[in-house]
Amino acid sequence: MTLRSAWLAMSLTIVGLAAPGLASAADAARGAKLAYTCHGCHGIPNYKNAYPIYNVPKLGGQHAAYLVVALKAYASQERAHPTMYSHATTMSEQDMQDIAAYLAGQELKPTGKAVGAAPKAAQTCVACHGIDGVGILPEYPNLAGQHEDYIRAALKAYRSGQRKNAVMAGMAAPLTDADIKELARYYSSQRPALCSTNEIRDGGKCKGL
Repeated sequence: MTLRSAWLAMSLTIVGLAAPGLASAADAARGAKLAYTCHGCHGIPNYKNAYPIYNVPKLGGQHAAYLVVALKAYASQERAHPTMYSHATTMSEQDMQDIAAYLAGQELKPTGKAVGAAPKAAQTCVACHGIDGVGILPEYPNLAGQHEDYIRAALKAYRSGQRKNAVMAGMAAPLTDADIKELARYYSSQRPALCSTNEIRDGGKCKGL
C-alpha cells in the first residue's frame, strides 16, 4: 500500500465513523461522573491486562476524538476485548464524547522533534502518528510515551487481523517481530508522554494528582 493510498483510505474511514449522527459538544464534567469505572484500570500506572498480559494503555493526553473511535471499535467488536466491549456497548454517542473529553484531559501537542533516531519501519508511521508520536489529526492516536508492550500487542493484533482496521492491517502486514519491537521502543520513548488518567504532565513527565 502506498502512502498516498493509505492516507485516502484512512480519510474515508474517518468520514465513515464521523458521519452518522454527530453528538453535541463534549461535556468533560459529565464525563468525569461517567468515567469512574475507567480509573480502575486506566488510572493505575503500569496496571496489567489479565490476558494477554500487557500494560493497559495510557489515556491522559490522548486525542479525545481518537478515544471515541476506539470505543466504537470495541462496541462493534472490531477490537476484541470482553471488558471493553461490555463497557462500550452501554455508552451512547454523547457518553463516549463526554468520557473521552474527560479522560484525555490536556491533549499532547506536536513538537516536531524526536527523541532518538526513528527506525526504518517508522517511515510510513510518521505520516499519521508524527515523528514525535503525536497523531497529526484528532482521530489518529498519540503514541508518545505509550507503554511499549501495549504498542507491540496492538501492532501484532492488527497484523494478525484480531483488530479489524483495513488501513492498519495493510501497514502492519509487512512488519516483522523485530520491526514491531523497534517501533514500540521508539514511540514509547517520545516526550512529552501520555499518562494514566490519574496523572498530569509536568515538564514532559507524569506525576500523580
